[in-house]
Amino acid sequence: MIGQVRGIILEKQPPLLLVDVHGIGYEIDAPMSTFYQLPDIGQEVTLFTHFVVREDAQHLYGFYTRDERLLFRTLLKVNGVGPRLALTILSSTAPEEFVRCVLNNDTASLVRLPGIGKKTAERLVIEMRDKLSDWYQGAPVEGASLVKQENQGRHQILQDAIAALITLGYKQQEASRTVTKIDDGAAGSEELIRRALREMM
Repeated sequence: MIGQVRGIILEKQPPLLLVDVHGIGYEIDAPMSTFYQLPDIGQEVTLFTHFVVREDAQHLYGFYTRDERLLFRTLLKVNGVGPRLALTILSSTAPEEFVRCVLNNDTASLVRLPGIGKKTAERLVIEMRDKLSDWYQGAPVEGASLVKQENQGRHQILQDAIAALITLGYKQQEASRTVTKIDDGAAGSEELIRRALREMM
């Protein structure tokens, strides 16, 4: 099991990160809650990781805080929730806000998240409520902060945002239309993704 990775960020293309660890480049999938807190490309980062091995693939997921990883792992224990949906949930809402919804039986808010229907929302509440009951007794979750916009062409920023939304499960046409609609000509790809997720919710 790979529990932690520390290295230099080589690429940031949500939801994919490329991190150089002593000459080996690790491809790591991360939620937007982690991307909002990452340093710039070329800087060192430490990520708490979750390694998944399947017959046809191996996936490494990375998180900026232990709480994010804990929530990710707890989500995977819910019937019908896989890594992709768990990443989408963490990308669409702050961890503490999601926990609040679960503890308050707020299924109305949960169904507004991408990929969550009424039955899934009910399962999340029933299966996670007891597991998250002591969430706020631990260390507080660090607040999300936007990373600085990188010096890159506008077209590439828009394409990165669209590609990330497609990876999160949205159709190409819907993702493209939404990103174009909310683009203000200044926001970075991470901010565009967050705005697009809110728009499509």
